[in-house]
Amino acid sequence: MSVAFMKEESAETAAETVLPDRPISTHTNLVTETGLKALEHQLQAARDAYEATNGLDDINERRRQAAGPARDIRYFAERVHTAQLVPASASNATVSFGSTVTFSRDDGREQTYRIVGEDEADPKAGTISYVSPVARALNGKSLGDLVTVGHQELEIIAIS
Repeated sequence: MSVAFMKEESAETAAETVLPDRPISTHTNLVTETGLKALEHQLQAARDAYEATNGLDDINERRRQAAGPARDIRYFAERVHTAQLVPASASNATVSFGSTVTFSRDDGREQTYRIVGEDEADPKAGTISYVSPVARALNGKSLGDLVTVGHQELEIIAIS
């Protein structure tokens, strides 16, 4: 094999290991204190994973292994950089960013969610993004207020 062929192969391999950036939301990057700490932790974890690839002898394998952490570093660095920390509200009179809201649905189900930033949102864990349709409908409302989301009516029964 010629050296030129080897270089071409390495260049192709390198090009294949650069992953496209993770999409970044166009919404303002509002975060809770917990959300900011989580972003910082994820950024450090990505940096640690990237550093761990430096011990690999095979350069192509190193590039392949580093591609994911490199992409994550770019994403989390941007999210930490643009994060706007929203302090906890002093009042529970109305729903706002960081509020935990319990509401009842038309079908009798009660659900409780905390309204948080996009990166922190996990509905299965009881958090929803402030840009979600439910959070947008609830924002600024008070105990007992009714809001319509889709074809369902929600009644706010607790705010904390």
